[in-house]
Amino acid sequence: MPNAPATAHLYSPIGLLAFTGSDAGLHAVRFLEGPDAAAPTALADVAECLRPAHAQLAAYFAGELRAFDLICAPLTGTDFQRQVWGALAGIGHGRTVSYLEVAKLLGNPEAVRAVGAANGQNPISIVCPCHRVIGANGSLTGYAGGLVRKRWLLAFEQPAQGGLFG
Repeated sequence: MPNAPATAHLYSPIGLLAFTGSDAGLHAVRFLEGPDAAAPTALADVAECLRPAHAQLAAYFAGELRAFDLICAPLTGTDFQRQVWGALAGIGHGRTVSYLEVAKLLGNPEAVRAVGAANGQNPISIVCPCHRVIGANGSLTGYAGGLVRKRWLLAFEQPAQGGLFG
């Protein structure tokens, strides 16, 4: 019988993260603000099912991890949203793609707006890298965590010699 979802908290350079999961995998990663903010969870207190996520998120923000190796198991989402979120996993560290490119990858170039809406509903921020999706003209359009965080994440992932979208 699968365990009940557990939640842990981790400080990052761009704010406090809450992440939730169970034996089925990682269900959500989100930023906490204001009254929702909590103290970070000490590693000894992190549920066993969340320890890989805790370790990998900490390593990512330390600049030691470029690709996550976690099972993503969102508890919400339509089939289309899940297809979009699955496609996001293929966007490599330091790369960006447009909403149109994601729509084309899914075989439906007319679905640009639907891809944007699904991207905005991604429950597993950072691990399922919705921040790597940008406008066709290179603009930083939308991010549930805020454009300041999106800009920071993209810059953080760039090699020292590269530009933001290079």
